[in-house]
Amino acid sequence: MASFEKVLIANRGEIALRILRACKELGIPTVAVHSTADADAMHVRLADESVCIGPPAARESYLNIPALLAACEITGADAIHPGYGFLSENARFAEILEEHEIVFIGPKAEHIRIMGDKIAAKQTAKRLGIPVVPGSEGGITDDDEAMTVAKGIGFPVLVKAAAGGGGRGMKVARTEDDLVEALQTARSEAKAAFGDDAVYLEKYLGKPRHIEVQVLGDGEGGAIHLGERDCSLQRRHQKVWEECPSPALNASERVEIGETCAAAMRELKYRGAGTIEFLYEDGRFYFIEMNTRIQVEHPVTEMVTGIDLVNEQIRIAGGARLGISQDEVIFRGHAIECRVNAEHPETFRPSPGRIEYYHVPGGLGVRVDSAAYQGYRIPPNYDSLIGKLIVHGRNRTECLMRLRRALDEFVVDGVDTTLPLFRHLVRNQSIQDGEYDIHWLEKMLAESSVEA
Repeated sequence: MASFEKVLIANRGEIALRILRACKELGIPTVAVHSTADADAMHVRLADESVCIGPPAARESYLNIPALLAACEITGADAIHPGYGFLSENARFAEILEEHEIVFIGPKAEHIRIMGDKIAAKQTAKRLGIPVVPGSEGGITDDDEAMTVAKGIGFPVLVKAAAGGGGRGMKVARTEDDLVEALQTARSEAKAAFGDDAVYLEKYLGKPRHIEVQVLGDGEGGAIHLGERDCSLQRRHQKVWEECPSPALNASERVEIGETCAAAMRELKYRGAGTIEFLYEDGRFYFIEMNTRIQVEHPVTEMVTGIDLVNEQIRIAGGARLGISQDEVIFRGHAIECRVNAEHPETFRPSPGRIEYYHVPGGLGVRVDSAAYQGYRIPPNYDSLIGKLIVHGRNRTECLMRLRRALDEFVVDGVDTTLPLFRHLVRNQSIQDGEYDIHWLEKMLAESSVEA
């Protein structure tokens, strides 16, 4: 039986289509909202109803809270799924929906707010027994205080914006002389990007992996983990390639960090899907942040566990208790996701425009999450993600071979894409050996002159 009368999908692109499919399988009618630039989007075509909420600029459409509320009132939607990005981690939006008796399909506003502040998130993680990166206890407001803390941690240190993300407001200080300039630059960037110049310090790790743990909670003290994902292949702090499980962890490390995260979520009484992100180096985990939403890379976890995370989000938001115990989570095989963007594969310059020809790969263990189609015009107003290629195999070797085959089948003509980059990566020996860290991709691009 459907828990909601109607779900409004407050997003666009492949994640909007992903949510729509989950709602259909649960028997819940859907409402697609869209900007004028997305009138021909696939989720708009497939939804039961659609409402135009504004012009192309996100602040006037997808970030326009009054327009979303009006769309709910017009259509009778009693719940909103925010997807990722846009308003998905906006605590005030969650509160406004609650005030209007509309269910926010996501965590409680208090948890969004805590985890959205990097300093509060780190303090909370420490209290919950999650290992954290050595650093300042709170925000740094004075240069002398920063120098004292940095000397205590040991150089190099990382200056980070408290309200940051995506690498903005983040600077490395390798020496005492670097620190003052790094503080000024980070504060300036943080103020410009987030309207908040608060910064804090952390120990800078030289060659870490980026490991994240998927969690699921029912808000009543029930919580499980669904294993980890390795997201170390990044460019400019943006994830490019994700896989599950991580080639870097052994079985005991995997169980220990997973149960640590699940126990923390049980204590927090966390509701819905979330991801706890770590840097991992020399056998140790260091908490960096928690994302209180569904992740772009959630399909690799779904492929390995067989659990529909979006379905679970909707069920839990509707008041259901966690329907699966930790013992029932079975990990099978290996999965890898490649984010295929409409970007030049060498310069990474965005390439909006019309897709003239579009053919996605198929076969056993191959999944493509995309809202693109032949003739679709990629607008210049949003991120450049065309879709995600996710491949599953019985082990990592089979998965890599299947990924190589799938990439060779994937055809997108009319715009530049990052497909050539992935065809190169899947054949790279370091990738095949699982020997890479968060700096590896940028170094490879620089050395091969792929990046201008």
